[in-house]
Amino acid sequence: MAGVVVVGAGMGGLAAAARLAALGHRVTVVEQGDTHGGKLGTLRRDGYTFDTGPSLLTMPQVYRDLFAATGAPLDTVVDVVPVDPVCHYRFADGTEVDLPHAEEDVPAALAAAFGERSAAQWRRVMADAAHLWGLVGESVLQRPLGGLGDLVRRSANPRDLAAIAPWRTLRALGRARFDDPRLRVLLDRYATYSGSDPRRIPAVLSVVPYVEQHFGGWYVRGGLRVLGDALADRCRELGVRLRFNAPVTGIDATPTGVSGVRLGDGERIAADVVVSDVDAEVLYRDLLPARSARRPRRALRRAVPSLSGFVLLLALRGRTPGPRHHHRVLFPADYDAEFDAIFGRAPRPVPDPAVYVCSPDDPAVAPEGDEAWFVLVNAPRQGPVDWRAPGLADDYADRVLRVLAERGLDVRDRVRWREVRTPADWERDTGSVGGSIYGTSSNGPRAALLRPRNRGPVPGLFLVGGSAHPGGGLPLVALSAAIVAGLIGPA
Repeated sequence: MAGVVVVGAGMGGLAAAARLAALGHRVTVVEQGDTHGGKLGTLRRDGYTFDTGPSLLTMPQVYRDLFAATGAPLDTVVDVVPVDPVCHYRFADGTEVDLPHAEEDVPAALAAAFGERSAAQWRRVMADAAHLWGLVGESVLQRPLGGLGDLVRRSANPRDLAAIAPWRTLRALGRARFDDPRLRVLLDRYATYSGSDPRRIPAVLSVVPYVEQHFGGWYVRGGLRVLGDALADRCRELGVRLRFNAPVTGIDATPTGVSGVRLGDGERIAADVVVSDVDAEVLYRDLLPARSARRPRRALRRAVPSLSGFVLLLALRGRTPGPRHHHRVLFPADYDAEFDAIFGRAPRPVPDPAVYVCSPDDPAVAPEGDEAWFVLVNAPRQGPVDWRAPGLADDYADRVLRVLAERGLDVRDRVRWREVRTPADWERDTGSVGGSIYGTSSNGPRAALLRPRNRGPVPGLFLVGGSAHPGGGLPLVALSAAIVAGLIGPA
């Protein structure tokens, strides 16, 4: 039985802890904050409940596999329900479209909004994405990668590597395959699922809309935080020790392996294995001895950090007229201006952003007759922009509400109260550098396909979570935990 310390109680860390405990290891999770879940946070106030992080679950089978491998099945502990439509989109010209939960219904919805030709073009791109998913879904996303050579070797033949085409961007794919600029905007949006710029992200990430449509979009009754609570409970059932308010200040390691972690109060916890669920940049910059972190530090310096997010939590009186939409996206007239503002040479709050709204039709999240809205716009990180500057957060919150009003969703006279979360808040609360939601972006083929490895540079050190392979998002961090558990093996 190995003594395992997991640093960080985000979803990747909890998933790794549960799997390793089920394999017979003695596991302790140490978390700098006062609760579990990482970016899967929650706010409860005056009868309103908000997910402050992810609001959609894709690939729920990943969590079904996790819970089945560690005890009672997922569906016995949480209520996972389909979101239909998955999202309501409004384009700058006023066109609206609902993307259905069922994959087979998507072409008809697109045909009604954009015409049969556009629907046929989308269908062909998704057929190609299905082929790409067959190439990367298991061989890349569900296995450890040791570098570019690994990726090339896993391409069964040169034709497969040509299909992945890491040199082609998602933007180039959209321009080549779609006549309608609105379809290109829709495809571009999926770059933001990894905190990236569609003009730089590889076209292989067209698998993201394919995965959403093929596996569907899902919600957990009561909010996705309920999934995090269930995973923390599973850890406790397996004997995992969860310690909160226990910041790690260093990992003891020599070239022969790790030996433990040091806490902020001077306590040392011995360990045969350390699993890091902190941002890879924080791990290699602050926690690991410099001699052990030299090569991964160099690699991270070449990567582009992911975008962050500016969030409004709105407690609204009354109901919004018209059909209920769990998710809405309202696009600007100039989507490129958003990516210029975030990834350009002079980062700044986006003047006219795309706005994402999550408003679950769930009686558990708001008083009867009212609504709880999570409103998100993409934003540059803390650092390039000082989100702590006096007045900036409130002024920008007012701007976002004005943008909503200009696009047909004026809720300003319905706001009972609001809370604002900036990239500076994400940095403080989650430890992510600058509040980057996904660690590094997928801007460029190396960043997209070769994130920091799950096996660390010294024996006994492993990485999970959104900044490590295979990437960010609820399903991928759980896959990273399965990879790490497989590398460590049974006790």
